[in-house]
This record gives sequence, C-alpha cells and structure tokens, in this order.
Amino acid sequence: MKNNNSDGITSRLFFVNHLNHHALTWKLFSSLARVSSVTLPCWGKRRVQRVLCVMVGFNLLIPQVNAMGLRSFVALPVEKEGTVVRFQLERARDADTDTFISNAAYGLNAKQTVLLGMPYRLSPAGNNRQGDVSLLFRQMVQQHDSHSGTRRLGLLAGVVAPTESDRDAAVQAGFVYTRFKDRHELDIDALYQLGTGKRNDSGRYDLSWQYRLTPAERPDWGIASELNSVLEFNGRWQEGNIATQQVTAGLQWVHARWVLEGGMVKDLNNANELSYLLSTRFHF
Repeated sequence: MKNNNSDGITSRLFFVNHLNHHALTWKLFSSLARVSSVTLPCWGKRRVQRVLCVMVGFNLLIPQVNAMGLRSFVALPVEKEGTVVRFQLERARDADTDTFISNAAYGLNAKQTVLLGMPYRLSPAGNNRQGDVSLLFRQMVQQHDSHSGTRRLGLLAGVVAPTESDRDAAVQAGFVYTRFKDRHELDIDALYQLGTGKRNDSGRYDLSWQYRLTPAERPDWGIASELNSVLEFNGRWQEGNIATQQVTAGLQWVHARWVLEGGMVKDLNNANELSYLLSTRFHF
C-alpha cells in the first residue's frame, strides 16, 4: 500500500538518493551470488533455491515496501508514478508443484493504476510452464481518508493475454473495496473473466482481514516494525467445475525497508489441497 494514504498498514517514509543506493546494492548482491558457496548457500542448482535467494536479495535493495492481503494484488493504492512489485512463491503439497508469481503495479495518477500479473511453474518440468499475463486497469471511484482510517472503492477492467498459441484470451472486470480503522483492515475484491474462443469463463473472490498484532499504537514520529495477522476466505471458479472455496491464514512482518510474509492455503472442498505461500513486496 502506498504511503500517501492514512492506511491501516501504511506509513510515510522519505528517502534520498535511493537510485544510487539501489544500483550499488544490486552490484554487491550480484557479486555475492557469484561466490555463493561462501556467502549465499541458497544459490543452488534448483530453481526454487535461486528464486528464494533473489527474493531475499531484493529486500536488501529496496528502502520501502508495505503490507496488504496475501492472495490478491488489486487492493494496493499506488501514488502517481509509483511502482510496486511483488514476488510470490507458492508450493502445492499434494500436487507437488511450485509456482512463482510476479506482480507489478504502476500509478498513472492518484486514482488510476495499471496492474500486471504473471505466473511461472518452476516444477515439475515440462511444456507450458509460462502462465498467461493478466492486465488490469483500476479506477478509484470513491475514496475517503481520515486520521483514523480510510474507505476506498475501485472498479477493475482488463484482459488476460495468452502466452501460448494454443490458448485463447479473456476479458475481465470486477471491483475492490477497502475499509481500514484503527488496527483492522478489510479488503474485498471480486473478478470475472469472460473467455473468448475455447477458453472457459472463470471467476475469483478474496476477502482479507488484516489485524495489527504489534505495536498496539503507532509512534507519532518515525516508522516502527509491525507484525500483522491475516485471515482470508477465497474462492476460485472455472466454467464446468464446482467452485473451490479456500481459507488462508498467515503473518506479515512489516519493516521500514521491506515486508516478508507467508501463510497456508487450505481448500475447503474439491481436491482439499494444502498450499504454502512466501512472498516479498517493495516500492520503487
């Protein structure tokens, strides 16, 4: 979440000459990666190991990131010309698959944001590992900020662009609503994807409740680390199948320079799959 709002899980951090800092730190991280046998043992041959190492390294680069829901990216407010990036690793235990999901958001202005999402299957190996690209435009139609909280309503519209020639595109539309007060934040979003050609229609919803465990009160000045609990109810549906209902529980560690978060996702019906999430987010 961007810090120009009085969000429940956001606060303003000003920094100077950050681009030079980014370039210098990236050179340092790249050098460390080349000597990983000494300093970065996580830089192994497996794709998952390399992805985890890069996620940790980026936390060293970025002076500012913010917390939000675990399963959705559309609730994040972004100021004009601001950019937010998230890397997420998802491990499905029973299916024995690892998926790396990249998300990015760019603020055209205070009310208009472009959102991108792209999954990539790390394992198992095989064809069609690159997922389709989701492109969304968000228009904030209602926003009220106060010292103690905020309310926001945004409309979503965009497309799903296939990355393989044997897939068809989809158009998508939905909404996102955020309500924050004191130590509580509630994010609700829903999205419907209308398939073209042979692509089936699909839909999803996410209801995320975030609660700041510590500190009980934010300081009047400066930035304090925060620990947030997250509880979500999620739904995923595809035409011809029964909707999958899920519950997600996790924690977010919000630092002045970065956010590290993780959780578990449990299917309540259908395959009863159990998945694990680990993600990191930051602002440019």
